[in-house]
Amino acid sequence: MPSTQSTPQAGMQRYLVLLRPDDPAGGARALAELARVAVVSRSDDTSVQRAPCALVFDRIGAARVHCAAQTWQRLADAAAAGDGAILAIEPERTVYALSAARTAASTREQDDAGATWGVRAVGAGASSQTGKGIRIAVLDTGLDLAHPDFAGRDIVSRSFVEGQPVQDGHGHGTHCAGIAAGPAMPGSQPRYGVAGEAGLYVGKVLGDEGSGGDGGILEGIDWAIGQGCHIISMSLGSPVEPGQGHSVVFETVARRALAAGVLIVAAAGNESRRPEVIAPVGHPANCPSILAVAAVDAELRVAAFSCAGLEGDGGEVNIAAPGVDILSAWPGPTGHRSISGTSMAAPFVAGVAALHAQADPAARGARLGERLAQSARALSDPVRDVGAGLVQAPSET
Repeated sequence: MPSTQSTPQAGMQRYLVLLRPDDPAGGARALAELARVAVVSRSDDTSVQRAPCALVFDRIGAARVHCAAQTWQRLADAAAAGDGAILAIEPERTVYALSAARTAASTREQDDAGATWGVRAVGAGASSQTGKGIRIAVLDTGLDLAHPDFAGRDIVSRSFVEGQPVQDGHGHGTHCAGIAAGPAMPGSQPRYGVAGEAGLYVGKVLGDEGSGGDGGILEGIDWAIGQGCHIISMSLGSPVEPGQGHSVVFETVARRALAAGVLIVAAAGNESRRPEVIAPVGHPANCPSILAVAAVDAELRVAAFSCAGLEGDGGEVNIAAPGVDILSAWPGPTGHRSISGTSMAAPFVAGVAALHAQADPAARGARLGERLAQSARALSDPVRDVGAGLVQAPSET
């Protein structure tokens, strides 16, 4: 496997390192020897946050390294050799919460029938499945742990942002968690959540300002797999240039997750300004083994901001879901808010995936992704924009 190389900047920088999956302990030793820094395994020390120079994520066979340019070169040379414990190295990117716009209140003419237009469009309200027994991890800005719509829920949470608790100081994470696994009967709003009885695992990987690093995302994926989650929802990313290609590290991690029975779902990105500008699917959704989700509006047409499948080898859009004027939970005192973005579409797919996983115990990992594509509703927009079509909850036949 080739390494991902780029010229390092002066001073200390953060990098992602891909290790061989069959010998994580050996990979950690090699990393310590080559990087000449302190190496900590996440599985060995759950209390550590950002102090070590190298943090190894054993379950996914990856690491985040904070090092100088000369250390980067040693690691890059080892990866280029292709015969050791280091398989690839690439710079850590900054990723962002992917919401395109917000409105003060829900679109009431669409949301006054007991459920939001999005819940109705994906068929969740008509499904007998609730997501019970299925675990969804939402990796985002955290969750409003005091939100009344989540009262009484057994929620597992953890922050991977140094110095910040899981409590959502941004709002994006609460909104996405509400779409994926909000209650079937919220107290004061129409139903906005898809899989109300799914196990909810909240990993705070983006800070309260709405951004974070690739290393925190990998840490959250590693944690979610360790928690036995079946689906990981990531409404985050960063734009890519045409022809740029996908991350070797994230693609390999996603393949390893699929092999472990875990499906990763990610927002396709909001950089388009249709019809004048159509942007390619962003990172990390552009990885072949990550399900890239586009957004559609209430007329089931692709959203003006939604990125498109302009690249092959993972740059395709795989499926579409509601993403315009989407009502969901929001931290107090607001309580609820409607916003738009492929960020809203991704948790719709994660929630529907939980319904399919509940309906078929064999639908896990890649097989679950295939089931979503096979059951999707065809749309009028091209595959480039909406993939297999509109995600649909399992039928009752």
